[in-house]
Amino acid sequence: MNPIRLGIIGMGNIGQHHAGYLLAGKVGRCELVAVSDAVPGKLERFKPLKIFSDGEELIRSGLVDAVVIATPHFQHTSLGIAALQRGLHVMVEKPISAHKADAERLIAAHQAHPKPVFAGMFQLRAEPRYLKIQKLIQSGDLGDVVRMSWLITDWYRTEAYFASGGWRATWKGEGGGVLLNQCLHNLDVLAWLLGMPARVRGFCQLGRYHHIEVEDNVTAYLEYPNGATGVFITSSGEAPGTNRFELAGTRGKVVLENNRLAFTRNEVDMIQFSRTAKLGFARPDVWHVEIPFADAALPHATLMQNFVDAILDGTPLIAPGEDGLASVELANVMLYSSLMNHSVELPLNGGAFEHKLQQLIADSKFQKQVVEVAGEDFTKSFHR
Repeated sequence: MNPIRLGIIGMGNIGQHHAGYLLAGKVGRCELVAVSDAVPGKLERFKPLKIFSDGEELIRSGLVDAVVIATPHFQHTSLGIAALQRGLHVMVEKPISAHKADAERLIAAHQAHPKPVFAGMFQLRAEPRYLKIQKLIQSGDLGDVVRMSWLITDWYRTEAYFASGGWRATWKGEGGGVLLNQCLHNLDVLAWLLGMPARVRGFCQLGRYHHIEVEDNVTAYLEYPNGATGVFITSSGEAPGTNRFELAGTRGKVVLENNRLAFTRNEVDMIQFSRTAKLGFARPDVWHVEIPFADAALPHATLMQNFVDAILDGTPLIAPGEDGLASVELANVMLYSSLMNHSVELPLNGGAFEHKLQQLIADSKFQKQVVEVAGEDFTKSFHR
């Protein structure tokens, strides 16, 4: 069986990262044969491959069986649709689209052309720490989840980061800020583990810490269909920052922080204990358990190998492209709720958010000076 011929569209930080492990042979049964970027300087080091200045030209070339789309957000939808219509398999970087309405258009294109494999690059689903939490939930060991809190303020970025690209941190170029860019993987984990909330109230500060027009400081309150509640707090301007993920269930509490996963387990379900206890200040006995886990060596490569295996063998996808709708919707609804100054019921009206976003783009008078940043180790930005 011939290896899958891959092309990468967009050779910025993440595109170059994908190229690095693909060229190093970390993914079997595939070959990187072509790359594309509108900036010629980003293609110099890849000249042994076939290079294109236009992503759609790569798609039409006939040289590839599958593409990885790693361009700025607003191009994900049009390029994804073009590739699917051409019969190419598609892996889309996060977010699958800049907003929900575009994500629905991309998903509709796949439904119209279902033969190609359509996947999203949500590599945290391959991280053992989150797989252990998923097992606690699915096994019933955590009981019914009653509360979620994720304080993730260690997405610190400098002004130099935002100045490194004209599209960054603008309504027109990115469609949002810390929620849509940095936090998409965290929002994917929330939807993957807990499902979607029924109602969201977001409080977003635009340009609180940086000279940008989009959100860089967020607090959101979530209500779930089963009555569970949640708080999601994030920022790209707070240092040193915190990354603490906590789930409370009727059978205990699990906390992921500082590379440790701690589970405090009630011997008896807390609701059952409350209803049967004879003393007013009694509490369930608990076990304190440290849950070990290994770090995933190359989670991006794991997702890419799964993509190749799905194409060649029909292996189920770890992150189907359609699943990418949830994280986009969560990012959009937190921002939309803040902009509209009221709670929003889910599902979010994608058209209403698109209209608001287009209004923000039309009204923008923001000017930014682009300063190229070179030589940084992009992988230091990866979160687990």
